[in-house]
Amino acid sequence: MIRGGSSGRDHTLAHDHHHHGHSQVQFGLAFGRVFAIGVALNLGYVAVEAGIGVASGSLALVADAGHNLGDVLGLFLSWGAAVLSRRRPGGRYTYGYRASSILAALANAVILLVVTGGIAWESLWRLWHPVPVAGVTIAWVAAIGILVNGGTALLFAAGRRDDLNLRSTFLHMAADALVAAGVVVAGLAIVLTGLLWLDPAVSLLVSAVIVYGTWDLVRQSMRLALDAVPEGIDVETVRRHLLGLPGVIAIHDLHIWGMSTTENALTCHLVIPGGHPGDAVLSQAARELEARFGVHHTTIQIELADTDEACALTPEHVV
Repeated sequence: MIRGGSSGRDHTLAHDHHHHGHSQVQFGLAFGRVFAIGVALNLGYVAVEAGIGVASGSLALVADAGHNLGDVLGLFLSWGAAVLSRRRPGGRYTYGYRASSILAALANAVILLVVTGGIAWESLWRLWHPVPVAGVTIAWVAAIGILVNGGTALLFAAGRRDDLNLRSTFLHMAADALVAAGVVVAGLAIVLTGLLWLDPAVSLLVSAVIVYGTWDLVRQSMRLALDAVPEGIDVETVRRHLLGLPGVIAIHDLHIWGMSTTENALTCHLVIPGGHPGDAVLSQAARELEARFGVHHTTIQIELADTDEACALTPEHVV
């Protein structure tokens, strides 16, 4: 326990961290090979799909290859973030490199949106200037994409329930398999109807799917980067829970943020005139915060309110 505080009172800082970092290490070790296989499969498919798309003049294949290249970059970034998260805190990085997963998510979102914008622009041009494409070739290449993307999704299926990053990767790759299925349908439709505009139309549809799937990632990663309260945690519910702890009459300076895309932290000041409730009470409070709200790293400062001097951080607008 550490004694201190800026308001001049007798403060006690209670800190609890339930070794969630250990699970991060196990995550990196267990899924390092999975990431490697996923990257290899998708990188090989991107090369094949882009080459055939250019050779056959199919913008739909090039569009999907661009999307899959974004997936490869995303897998690389997520893999790198998983590796960095295993590094111990030290020097200027007192929280370690957990936040690298937030930066990776934000970078993934930006890359996908930039690539998608270029593809959509070219698609609009092709709608007015149709180019002959090989519908059968498109269908066969996209069919391979169903296997590659679907197989990659299955690689991450085992961990999707326990880790948000794995869940997002699984859903993303599963969605790509569905998009590839749509391209197969477009290729066959071109063969049957001869309507060349179906190719750029499908690429626009692919672009729309990418933007739709990426926008939530942009929003969440931006919020995490700005230390917003992570989704799924209601501040007022947490506040009421803390006010229900033994002896607590008031709470202020409550902050909840994401240290990474999988770990959340909380700090607050609890006013307990009766004195420190004991380490056991605070440890139990930390365990409850983790179980009920997904807060893995808790720091609580105890204030006694034994003078007329108010804590400088009492007002809500003061940080």
